[in-house]
Amino acid sequence: MNDKEQQEFAEGAAQTQAGAAPDGRPEADAAGGPTGGPSAQDAFAVLEKLNAENAELKDRMLRTLADMENLRRRTEKEVADAKLYGVTNFARDMVGFADNLRRALDSVPAGASAADGDLKTLVEGIELTERDFLSRLARFGVKKLEPQGQRFDPNMHEALFEIPDPGVPNNTVLQVVESGYAIGERCLRPAKVGVSRGGPKAAAGDDQTPAGA
Repeated sequence: MNDKEQQEFAEGAAQTQAGAAPDGRPEADAAGGPTGGPSAQDAFAVLEKLNAENAELKDRMLRTLADMENLRRRTEKEVADAKLYGVTNFARDMVGFADNLRRALDSVPAGASAADGDLKTLVEGIELTERDFLSRLARFGVKKLEPQGQRFDPNMHEALFEIPDPGVPNNTVLQVVESGYAIGERCLRPAKVGVSRGGPKAAAGDDQTPAGA
């Protein structure tokens, strides 16, 4: 090896030693990590990103669960309403039959059935039929309104006329012209009534028992 080759060899060795730590491992960068590798700051940023993604996924999951619960409740209510109110049109026609039974009973002169045994039997049979028919309607959530003496409810009653009477609170049902019916919490057919006029106003918060209750 000549002098020039020895000099080049020495310079190469010096450069190799300058790029390595005394124990032969790569020198650490200013952040404490190996030269060219990820720093602690980079690792912290990755962790923050993962935490943010996790929080977003958790929020989406909670919103999805809430939507599913609302859908379940809404579906249950729709099914219940369909079962209860699905017979509305049929029930509206059937209350006309109940009206005819009541008209037949009201057409019998007072005291006539007591004097005639056959007529008495007929009247009792119609009364029994009426009670049985109303009980069958009740099985499907249909009930007859009993508004007499109750406060007028525009949701359940239809006022046909007013009756001057200062002795009772204003808007009290004093006469029922035609019976009304409700199905569930809804009005099937409003009761046609006459209401009082000229009496004292009902006290604030003095809500009478709803008709048909």
